Amino acid sequence: MTIENLQEETLGPEARHIERRNAALAMGGPKKLKQRAEAGVLNARERVALLFDEDTYRETGLFATSAVPADHNRTPADGKVTGTGEVAGRTAAVIAYDFTVKGASSSSVSNKKMQHMKDLSLRSGVPMVYLAESTGVRMPDVMGGMGMGSGNDRTRFLRRRETPWASAVFGYAFGSATWHSVSSDFVVFRKGAVMAVSSPGLVSRATGQEVDAQELGGWKLHAQVTGIADAVADTDEEAIELVRKFLSYLPSHNQETPPTAPVPAGSGSRAAELRNLVPESRSKVYDMRKVIACVADDDSLFELKPQFGKSLITGLARIDGRTVGVIANNPMFKGGAIDGDACDKATSFLVLCDSYNIPIVFMVDQPGFLIGLEAERNKIAGKVINWMNALSLVTVPKVTVMLRKNYGQAFVNMGGSETADAVAAWWSAEVSFMDPSSAVGVVYGVDRDANPEEYQARFDEMARDTTAYDIARVYGVHEVIDPVDTRDFVVHALSANYRHRTNGIGEHLLSNWPTSY
Repeated sequence: MTIENLQEETLGPEARHIERRNAALAMGGPKKLKQRAEAGVLNARERVALLFDEDTYRETGLFATSAVPADHNRTPADGKVTGTGEVAGRTAAVIAYDFTVKGASSSSVSNKKMQHMKDLSLRSGVPMVYLAESTGVRMPDVMGGMGMGSGNDRTRFLRRRETPWASAVFGYAFGSATWHSVSSDFVVFRKGAVMAVSSPGLVSRATGQEVDAQELGGWKLHAQVTGIADAVADTDEEAIELVRKFLSYLPSHNQETPPTAPVPAGSGSRAAELRNLVPESRSKVYDMRKVIACVADDDSLFELKPQFGKSLITGLARIDGRTVGVIANNPMFKGGAIDGDACDKATSFLVLCDSYNIPIVFMVDQPGFLIGLEAERNKIAGKVINWMNALSLVTVPKVTVMLRKNYGQAFVNMGGSETADAVAAWWSAEVSFMDPSSAVGVVYGVDRDANPEEYQARFDEMARDTTAYDIARVYGVHEVIDPVDTRDFVVHALSANYRHRTNGIGEHLLSNWPTSY
């Protein structure tokens, strides 16, 4: 039964209500819903049902339709499924784009529905979730001066990070589906999804060139090149589960601390492994994720942007049951040298943590920032200073652990030089302005192969006073520790630096930092 087929004059109030409700719940009709099901793609309401705990969702705007009279009977819920429910027992709001109704295109009514949800999220202090799949704006509704002049976008995409936003991108996502996603604190792409400012067809017509959808805005582009994708999922179900997992680390709003979780049995029991995980030789690589796994609660690392800026690891984790943000160098990629993408990744993560009262733990083993023509053309200097500026504005507790090498300006960016509240160095740490082997060439121009004896003498000179104990002598680190004691140091440091006067709430000086790079 569709809305246009209702015979209201022959039905009583209850029957009319049921018929109208059923027509609205039918979305774009059985044919379109069947096509999606056969393709293994969920519809908007199936996605909403997966997002929320069972029997907690209540919809708003079910009986909304387009304001255009000709579309009244063809736009159930006006293409947006909105409402509130509970995610792991905590209230959240949702905007799910119903692609079966005019491609989930946005009109004045659906925009009004979406704005109501965003206002509710802000007013009530609950997370906002976007399940994004849309062709963009509904063109006939906005064409001409009247269409353009009738909107009110003054604060439509204003983001002060007062409540978390999370987005899952499915299929095609253009228009507001794009704007909401790039404004979100967490974005997961289902494989095959495409997100861009305009559709491939429109871009092709505008440029006169054939445009491949995946090349224009595919999930690989956003996971590996733009860094917009925090995670990638194989299915709709996995994408929604990742949204639920992300929210489990965050508070409902910025005036509370993140929820605590039970500490899994055995957490911290692998501390002895830390002495052997990190090779003594600066040139040998290892997997920093294994180090993090020994320090954090078991299986708690939730990595963000793993395919982007891979010389740096950023992720949410729990230590002693409490949410922390981890920023760690990754020697497995570029030897841990920090490039422009890694700078963007770090800055974005600092904004996330500071906005939602999440303490930050730096795990440091880096040879410095990546230099060269490509780095300079990628604006490395500006990205370094952006990171430094953001770090200076962070007001949540910051804890730094120096594992092995720690050179140059990146020493500061990675929580050195009094930018962190508590700093420890493993007894294997080495700190200097530059790798001693590079310094020999810069200062003396001595070639190792051509003059090995002089090289060694100059190397010994440049490597002098670079140990953990040397930096501790001037209180550049607060403790020199056995690697085995890392978790205990971090737990104590987080406790000692907890903001008791404000109940753990930071000042949120980064809350209106730009949302994209």
